[in-house]
This record gives sequence, structure tokens and C-alpha cells, in this order.
Amino acid sequence: MARTDSSEVPETDTLSERAASLVERDIIAGLLAPGARLGIVDLVQRYEIGATPLREGLSRLVSRGLIVGIGQRGFRVADVSREDLLDITRMRTVVEIEALRLAIAQGDDAWEAGIVSALHQMRRHIERTGNEFREGAPDFDRLHKAFHTALLAACGSRRLLIAHSDLYDQAYRYRRVMMRGFDSGKKFVAVHQRLADRILARDLAGAQAMLGSHLHSTLDFVYPPDKKDRS
Repeated sequence: MARTDSSEVPETDTLSERAASLVERDIIAGLLAPGARLGIVDLVQRYEIGATPLREGLSRLVSRGLIVGIGQRGFRVADVSREDLLDITRMRTVVEIEALRLAIAQGDDAWEAGIVSALHQMRRHIERTGNEFREGAPDFDRLHKAFHTALLAACGSRRLLIAHSDLYDQAYRYRRVMMRGFDSGKKFVAVHQRLADRILARDLAGAQAMLGSHLHSTLDFVYPPDKKDRS
């Protein structure tokens, strides 16, 4: 495996947390492929972190659905499949629909301003980079996730927001496929603008329906309903 520059990842409280952050980033970015065996010796060389904190970091990622334990033999990156994405989408829908209900009920002017700001930053990034955003560049994905988090930020539940973050990251490996299918940044921004507008209008039923459809769009794009599982 090629060595990864660990300086790109923010400092964390412990080496095991840092190891988890590094491995998570590379899984989400596609640098560690679905199903890939995660050998401790290779990872020690790749990240320049000791074997013990690496094992602890990998164990943390098992609970987040990005890594699978293989008994006494170690770990591997979780596979991708239609069933897995369907399960992620179901959970995201349950979590985010409820978080959105609470956010609309409790959100104040600062919450609304946060949504507008996050959308503006994402739009400006796409305007500057053109259609390169489709490649899943780190800066773009940070802004995209920040937008979706801003929609739910006023829900008042730390656990709902943590669940949203974890499920967003699990779905990202699938969205990388979807991102390559967008014709233009303008269309991408327009979809998110309509979602933001409906939420800012405090149209609960309409906003929840639109968000649910938005979350299912990845599943329908990667695994079209009229085709068999291609995993």
C-alpha cells in the first residue's frame, strides 16, 4: 500500500482515534476498496502508527459499518451491494425525517442562516470548479455534508446528528458513482436549492417528502429498479 500523509487529518485525542480517522477517510475516498483486506503490517507502514492503536481504531470503525471483522484473521473493508445501500437508505430516512421534524419545529433565525450559508458555499465552490465537483473532491464533499447537516442542525439531538453523520459517510462510497452521472453543477445546485426552500418555508410534510425522495435518489441511480443487483 502507498503511504498516506497523515498530516492532512486533524489531530485527535488518541492514536486510536487518529488511526480510525485516517482509515475512514481512505475508505470513503475509495483508496481502500470494498472487500479489501486490512493488514495491520501494511497499515502500520501506510500511516506510521503502531499496531495496537491501529487495531483499536479499526475496531471503532466496525460499529460504523465501514469495516467488517473476520474472526481472528483481522478486518476488511465492508463490501458494497444493493441490499447494503437499501439498508443505509432506510436508516437515513428514519433518522433524518425525524431530525428534520424537530429542526423545523425548533429552528430559529440562526438555523435558517446556517442553511443559506451552507448552500451558498456549496454553490460558489461548484461555480469555481465547474463540473469537477463530480469527482468527489474532498473540498466539495465537506461542503455537501455541511449543507445536509445544516438542514438538521436545530433538531436538538446529538445522537440523531451523530447517526446522520455516520450514515452519510457510509452512503458516500455509493454516491461517488452517482456524482459521475451529473450533467452540470447548475442542476445539482438547483436540486439542493429546492430542498432548502421547502425547509425554510417550514412546510413540514412537503420538506419531509422531498428529503425522503432525495435520500432515495442515490439508491435508484446506482441500482435502477428495473435492473438486478450488479454488485
